[in-house]
Amino acid sequence: MIEERVWLDSYPEGVPADIDATQYESLLGLMADSFAKYANRTAYSFMGQDISYAQTDVKSQALAAYFQSLGLEKGDRVAIMMPNVPQYPVAVAAILRAGLVVVNVNPLYTPRELEYQLKDSGAKAIVIIENFAVTLQKCLAETQINHVVLCAMGDMLSMPKGAVVNFVVRNVKSLVPDFELPGAIKFNQALSLGERATFVKPVVTSDDIAVLQYTGGTTGVSKGAVLLHRNVIANLLQSEAWNDPVMKRVPANEQPTSVCALPLYHIFAFTVNMMLGMRTGGKNILIPNPRDLPAVLKALSTQTFHSFPAVNTLFNGLANHPDFDTVNWKNLKVSVGGGMAVTSAVAALWLQKTGCPICEGYGLSETSPSASCNPTTSTHFTGNMGVPLPSTFMKLLDDEGHEVTELGQAGEIAIKGPQVMAGYWQRPDETARSMTADGYFKSGDIGVRDVHGFFKIIDRKKDMILVSGFNVYPNDIEETLSLCPGVLECAAVGVPDEKTGEAVKLVIVKKDPSLTEMTVREYCKANMTGYKQPKIIEFKVELPKTAVGKILRRELRDAPK
Repeated sequence: MIEERVWLDSYPEGVPADIDATQYESLLGLMADSFAKYANRTAYSFMGQDISYAQTDVKSQALAAYFQSLGLEKGDRVAIMMPNVPQYPVAVAAILRAGLVVVNVNPLYTPRELEYQLKDSGAKAIVIIENFAVTLQKCLAETQINHVVLCAMGDMLSMPKGAVVNFVVRNVKSLVPDFELPGAIKFNQALSLGERATFVKPVVTSDDIAVLQYTGGTTGVSKGAVLLHRNVIANLLQSEAWNDPVMKRVPANEQPTSVCALPLYHIFAFTVNMMLGMRTGGKNILIPNPRDLPAVLKALSTQTFHSFPAVNTLFNGLANHPDFDTVNWKNLKVSVGGGMAVTSAVAALWLQKTGCPICEGYGLSETSPSASCNPTTSTHFTGNMGVPLPSTFMKLLDDEGHEVTELGQAGEIAIKGPQVMAGYWQRPDETARSMTADGYFKSGDIGVRDVHGFFKIIDRKKDMILVSGFNVYPNDIEETLSLCPGVLECAAVGVPDEKTGEAVKLVIVKKDPSLTEMTVREYCKANMTGYKQPKIIEFKVELPKTAVGKILRRELRDAPK
């Protein structure tokens, strides 16, 4: 066992070996401190308008009082189904301040997916933006939801801008399908009612549940990771300590500012953007639709920012966009890559264009999410997932659950630390399967470790392709092909094969329209051993992805021939 933490020697100067997660009894204490300390600072920037910490404080307490007036009791679950709009952090703060539990919901869910999550979590209320209200309408009767708070895109924008935004969203862009939700109350009306209600501060401890964070479901049934107040507190403090060596370079006259392009319902943005921003008094630039690259670049063109957490596909899309240079990237201190593997081609292009290397990290919903990261002081892209964060232990396990001790030998990555979830919501069997007797969470990811304690992820255990008895890792193939001229992005999956058991199927999005299958095959032959070379090559206009930007290999694998 590597209990001696060999990776500590690789920590940047000033980063502690451990963090003290007991400095806050709960997230309520953290928020109270920040609301008082940073009242006059901007908390969120949205569509060119700033929302202060003081405004977030007042509105969230009003909404918390409203929730309590409905009879919701400590521990009840409240779902949030919205993109990155300022009502999101207000709703999160309100839910937590009322002693309730946040259930983050992907707004792009189908009625079937939404029904599953609402029923599984037992949510009694939901805060939802009107754009997706028709989805809720189709499954509401099958859930335990008794209260619906209905938001519109411009609710927290000043007049007349808010009214104009809502008109355009509804009538010009037609982004709000017709719906009927009798009894739903509008967001601003709920605030008004809450202002007249009595708010009772609940007793919330570090061991109370803060969030039910549902796993993406890209490898199976979606499960709710139970994140306690202390889990989220620990992870934002770990992230703060890890980022400090570069964030302290932000000039004293500039407010630490982060681009929040990843959706807040995803645990990466939830913790590393919203909660960490709350702790540091930072500003988050809210991007409601990261897929609209022109809009993203337009929003950033008027801003000064220092931190940019993103996934490989977003880094890639932005760096290849013709409007990229309309943004001033010179103030960027850290670019954090997570959610999926960052390819060396994208990392090289990002460094060339911004001067800020992508610092790749690793984590899961079950770890709140960050477990490891490369030093933020790195001057180049490493291609690995870095070293465990402060207070975090990691090891590799073989198929029998024994620790892999030989350097370079692959094993399942297991993680122990204060950010690791309490378990899966109402699934003791799944919780037992995912945890070791000595308290490590088994990630389902396969990795290797070097002598300095740096871990490198090879692939998902379930995504591994077995070709004639040889293990083929999709990330390995995708990384190699990302360097092939003319390839914008690609994905490799395993498909059944009578001769070899499984064969590699490669799906490519072209950067150069003249790219041919023969060119790709020649490149593969020159750069890959025989059993890794794709048997099937397909070209597509785009790859299927989650809203966060993670490629859905399962959809490619299950696609009809």
